Amino acid sequence: MGSLWSTRPGGERPKSAPTHNDEDDEATPRTVVGQPDEHTRLLPQPLTRDGIAIRPLERVLITFLWWVLLLVSIFVSPPGLHSRGSGFFDFSYTSLSMENLIILLLFFSTPSKAAQVTCLVTSVLLLFDMIMILAVPRLRVEEGWVGIASVVWALLIAIWVVITDRVVAWGKGEEEERLTGRSETRRTLREWVKTLVSEIVLIVVSIAVLLLSATLILRSRDSSLAPLGERYYVDGDKYQVHIFCTGNETDKSGHKVPTVLFEAGERPFGLSLQAFADNAISNGTIARYCYADRPGFGWSDNAPSPFSAGMAADVLSETLTRAGESGPWILASAGVGSVYSRAFSARHGKDITGLLLIDPLHEDLLYRLASPHRGFFLWLRGILSPLGIDRISGAIFRGRSREDRVYGGSAYQGGKYIKAKLQESLVANSLTKNEVTFSKAIQEEDTPLAIVSSGIELRKDSVWEAKQMDLSHLTKKLVAWDIVNKAPHEVWETFKGREAIVRRRLSCGDWVSWLSVEEAGKLYLQMCGIVFTAAYTLNMPHRLQYPPLIPGGNSQLAPTIEIEYPRKEQQSTSFHTSHSIIDTTINNKVQLPMPNFKMLRYLYAAPQDICPCAIHSVISPSLSLHDRASSNS
Repeated sequence: MGSLWSTRPGGERPKSAPTHNDEDDEATPRTVVGQPDEHTRLLPQPLTRDGIAIRPLERVLITFLWWVLLLVSIFVSPPGLHSRGSGFFDFSYTSLSMENLIILLLFFSTPSKAAQVTCLVTSVLLLFDMIMILAVPRLRVEEGWVGIASVVWALLIAIWVVITDRVVAWGKGEEEERLTGRSETRRTLREWVKTLVSEIVLIVVSIAVLLLSATLILRSRDSSLAPLGERYYVDGDKYQVHIFCTGNETDKSGHKVPTVLFEAGERPFGLSLQAFADNAISNGTIARYCYADRPGFGWSDNAPSPFSAGMAADVLSETLTRAGESGPWILASAGVGSVYSRAFSARHGKDITGLLLIDPLHEDLLYRLASPHRGFFLWLRGILSPLGIDRISGAIFRGRSREDRVYGGSAYQGGKYIKAKLQESLVANSLTKNEVTFSKAIQEEDTPLAIVSSGIELRKDSVWEAKQMDLSHLTKKLVAWDIVNKAPHEVWETFKGREAIVRRRLSCGDWVSWLSVEEAGKLYLQMCGIVFTAAYTLNMPHRLQYPPLIPGGNSQLAPTIEIEYPRKEQQSTSFHTSHSIIDTTINNKVQLPMPNFKMLRYLYAAPQDICPCAIHSVISPSLSLHDRASSNS
């Protein structure tokens, strides 16, 4: 094999010094190679673009420009560069490429066998990552061409680093043999330090790639979890949003019932309100509900940046349309989700039959979400999220399932969720605040409104209390503002909180107040002792209104009082039905004394919507069951 360092044609090696005849020694001065003379260039030979010294710098420049572009796309998505995933994985692979190139440039003069083995391990892991991203459909879709290009480039750079280090080691050994006749095995202290530093950095890089591979395995496992509902493309087919609906669209008479449209707060719906909503469906509190995961939550893809509340409302409208869902809607939202619901409500006007805000966030407090310090830590968490240290440890040591990681207690650790919260933070005090302020100006004033607030939050923060009061004036039809004293921000986590929410449910466009156990006891003390189960008639051509369900205790069968509630606008038509007041949990009847007219109005509907009622008959509690069923007086 020819010498790697030959500089003359034919492989002739350069001589250390020119030869001279003895007789010319005194006439000609001796010239030593390496010392400048009158023929030496003052400047070194210029570097050419195709020169071997330029190629590593070109790769560094290309990688750096791609790294900057991906960094910017986290905050503002350039056209064509949006990926349906978080975007943190492709940024991580590009960062690894930069690290490998920098290590090569700094330590190429001290090649080592350990560095070559470590780089080879990194290359194998990157090859595994590339195969997994290409093989798993969901990963391939979420990463897109940006993520695939990033991991392929990282793999090529890692292989090139291995080859370069090996070539330098071979060339250096050949030169040592040419100069000394043997390969030098000794190293200077400086060389040992450089070798140690480079090896430590390369080991850290290999561990990072190993963690990336483990996180990809978890993501591929999570992708096998089928969504509860359906995904629909939105925003020009850029990404998909997941929506789920359950319950009956019509009542027993075939009339369409309002659908409760839930909007989750700070956490995914599956972790927060879903259990409450499912219980409400099972016990008959509500007939039907829908929810859509905001982009980045649950089974929904991430949206391009920036992404504001108004954009989210438009996306939700498009998703509902594609899913074939139509109003009327009852909007129930919690925390920051109330901001999104208000934007949706203002856009849909008459389709909204009521608003239920659970410890809502006021637009004047959005600056708390937009603080630079919060935004920086969200970005930092996002950059580190592909390593998946908390997710991997949770899966191995705590038995976290794919449900936990997709919509459960570990969802906050995922890159998609962190990206969504970062997007929310970036525009909270600018775009989102402006949109919600505008929505307030065009909100329908006759929309029924109920607010349930956390007593703990009100006592802890006087500003929060003042803003809750301000939200009670969002419309001119405030039904109630309930404060649950011992409830946290997520009010439904306590029994009293769930009871307060249920008490303010919406039905057929009318607000119905529910009685708590304490309120039922107060009624019991006030009345004349006639035990009854109430039934009434609402004059609604589109749907029969069932009586409210009152939490209570066990009792014997009670007599029935028939009450007619004609509507103001249509006095001529009436629908008659009789139902018992049924306990929501144990499905038994509750004994209550007959209230006066004022109490009856409180029990069954908003006073401004109901005309005076007429008591048709009272069945004595002393009658037998047969007599109760047939008696008219």
